[in-house]
Amino acid sequence: MLRGRTKETGTIDALLAAARRGRSGALVIRGEAGIGKTALLDHTASRADGMRVLRTTGVEAESELPYAGLSMLVGGLLDRLDDLPVRQADALRGALGLGEADGDTFLIGLAVLGLLAEEAPLLCLVDDAQWLDAATADALLFAARRLRAEGVVMMFAVRAPYAPDFPSTGLPELRLGGLADEAAAALVGDLAPHVREEVLVEARGNPLALRVLAEARREQGTGMLSMGLLPVQNRILQTFDDRIRALPAATRTVLLVAAADDTGDLSTVLRAAERLGAGLQDLDPAEAAGLLRVEGDRLVFGHPLMRSAAYQGATVNPRIEAHRALAEILDGDRRAWHLAAAATGPDEQVAAALERTAQRARDRGGYTAVAAAYERAAALTPDPGERERRRPAAARAAADAGQFERADHLVRHAGSSAEAAALRAVIADGLGRTEEAHVLLFESAASVTPAELPPLLRSAARAAWRANDFKALDRIAACVTEGSDVHRLATAALATNRLDDGGIETLKELLALPPQSDVQDRLLFARLHLIIGDIEGAMRLAGSLERECRSRGALGVLPAVQTILGRTLLFTGRHTDARATLADGLQIADDTCQRMPRVELSATLAELAAIEGDEERCRALTAEAIETDLAPSAVHAAVALSLLDLGLGRHEAALDRMEAVVSGSRPMGVMGHLPILIEAAVRLGQPRRAASAVRLFTAWADRVGQPWAAAVALRCRALLADDVDTFAQAVQIRTYPFEQARTELLYGERLRRDRRTSEARGHLRGAAETFERLGARPWAERARGELRATGETRLVRGHATDLADRLTPQELQSVRLAATGLSNREIAERLFVSPRTVGYHLYKAYPKLGVTTRAELASLGL
Repeated sequence: MLRGRTKETGTIDALLAAARRGRSGALVIRGEAGIGKTALLDHTASRADGMRVLRTTGVEAESELPYAGLSMLVGGLLDRLDDLPVRQADALRGALGLGEADGDTFLIGLAVLGLLAEEAPLLCLVDDAQWLDAATADALLFAARRLRAEGVVMMFAVRAPYAPDFPSTGLPELRLGGLADEAAAALVGDLAPHVREEVLVEARGNPLALRVLAEARREQGTGMLSMGLLPVQNRILQTFDDRIRALPAATRTVLLVAAADDTGDLSTVLRAAERLGAGLQDLDPAEAAGLLRVEGDRLVFGHPLMRSAAYQGATVNPRIEAHRALAEILDGDRRAWHLAAAATGPDEQVAAALERTAQRARDRGGYTAVAAAYERAAALTPDPGERERRRPAAARAAADAGQFERADHLVRHAGSSAEAAALRAVIADGLGRTEEAHVLLFESAASVTPAELPPLLRSAARAAWRANDFKALDRIAACVTEGSDVHRLATAALATNRLDDGGIETLKELLALPPQSDVQDRLLFARLHLIIGDIEGAMRLAGSLERECRSRGALGVLPAVQTILGRTLLFTGRHTDARATLADGLQIADDTCQRMPRVELSATLAELAAIEGDEERCRALTAEAIETDLAPSAVHAAVALSLLDLGLGRHEAALDRMEAVVSGSRPMGVMGHLPILIEAAVRLGQPRRAASAVRLFTAWADRVGQPWAAAVALRCRALLADDVDTFAQAVQIRTYPFEQARTELLYGERLRRDRRTSEARGHLRGAAETFERLGARPWAERARGELRATGETRLVRGHATDLADRLTPQELQSVRLAATGLSNREIAERLFVSPRTVGYHLYKAYPKLGVTTRAELASLGL
């Protein structure tokens, strides 16, 4: 019975009930040691009638072994691997050492999701999750974030604040505090009043502390507890340590070996213990004391803190002997780490074994484990030269794992080579010290070989571009052969800063070159198409990249691609498709913890919200971009807020914000949005504030040669000059829907002021209908108001909802792929979800579309 946890158990029971109905969920339980996390997991397991239960506990000793935790958790499901898509199954086999390593963390996470979904309804419980190896944590958290409609519940118990952080961003959390007085008193049981009060004060509502301290007082008698002001965890550890010290020496040996072992395998522990003079019979006193129990072929500690007490309470020599005994019976990575734990000084053989472990971990994508193995190997290396080689390898692996602060510490001992300088630059960039990064890279270029120079300068160019250091870009361009990849990158970066004096021609020449095969280069080219206003070119390239990323399972780059594709869909008036693309990209960016794509996707979604007049959503979506203040996301956020203000008639706010962006140090991406500034200034009655923007936009439009830009440039000139004839020219050039409707609205307003009401009505009606179709509520209201002012009495026809508009973005994606004849499993592979989730989306979509079979979808033309 769990006392004082009614709210918490209610949350858990609701998760289990939802899973039985086919809905999935995840929960992270955080709290100090002994606060009741394990008890809640036990409660959950006891309530999981009809569900398969998978359970594991993170062990500190295995936290450097990539996918060790995952192997323990899903080992019983491996017979279902052939049911997964081939790429996912192969990636998971490689991670678990059952095949050739792939190292793609996201594919491994998708494979885990698929395995769990195949066993639904399923409950997955992970205790002491903070001790999971990083590779396992990444895979499980990715799967947890992608749970939808599988009937799977994943729960993680995390010890805090004494343990490393568990990166559970995006998952619901339950933070456990101490029990209320009544529940705490019930746990203490029958004690003398003054003793009970002392225990209650000491335990501070911690359930394990309440039970352990109360038991200790019963054994101790009426004397005072002698634990002083120790934290609760230390009090519990000390009590467990006292209990362990009372056991026979051989039993303590078995407990120590079990605590040092990371497998929990009974045979492994006993074989190692036998080398130290202990055996199976010595387990009995530990079981009788409630410290350890045997479950099948596994040894399980009664509580994670009992394992900690067994290990930490031992002196150095017994610990070393335990690790040596384990190393004698194990092989591979586990043997190397036990040898390292037993080492008392430099040892090249152990260091070499750890280096081999690091190399295997790299093949499997476990970069955190690579860093740890190289770091420990360097510490155990007797030869200075070898030590200096291994230290940078540790720092590079930490950087690859995103642990830039750890990498920064390691690289201080990496020497002064060009490789070390380049590594320091990568780390500086990762820590946000962009200005320092490109300087370090450029300065190290003088001391590298010709083969090493291009990638070094390429990194320098990217960092200089992010830092807006165009003088550095000039120097980089001068160092390389004209036409080389690095030269093209530097030239493109320079050209984006000269869009009014030759930069456009440079970009056009660059984009006319043969396409590159590198995904990052093609992504850059798609962005450059946007910068010169070539919406169609950007859409073609981004669409091709998106299809390729989906077929390869390349989630690491897909959100950045979807950012560009979403912008092109938004600009061309395909708002439903834009919403689906951007929302999917945002979800994937969240699930894969990619902050910068997430910020840019949010800022683009904010522009859609601005057009629709959804102020609350627009401000929420722009908040992070404004805080980070990096181009182009910060520019897109400012544009979205200004467009919102313009649509709502707050012209001064729109004008002030756009002027600040244009005059700022990071105006990249603002050129195509200058018409917002121009319209706001004219509507405010201050056309002089728009004059320079009109000249700049017109010159840009002339250079890019895009019809839509030419039409909008004419509109801007007409606004500034209040020239009805120029408006007439502008409206004749057909452009994208939203821009066309804005031109029709402005022209209609101008005609109405000239009392040419009959002509005005046609343009105003067209604008109102387009705005209605696009869901641009404030703009539609303005157009309807202008129509009424012309004497129009007919209401604008309401826009009939498209079939696609009836669906959520996820339903629309599933329906479109199903209409092509793909199976649920094939659709799931494309959308990076489980087949059960695809089935759920189709089930929800059919009634909305008025169909009952899959065969009818193709005829809908979605």
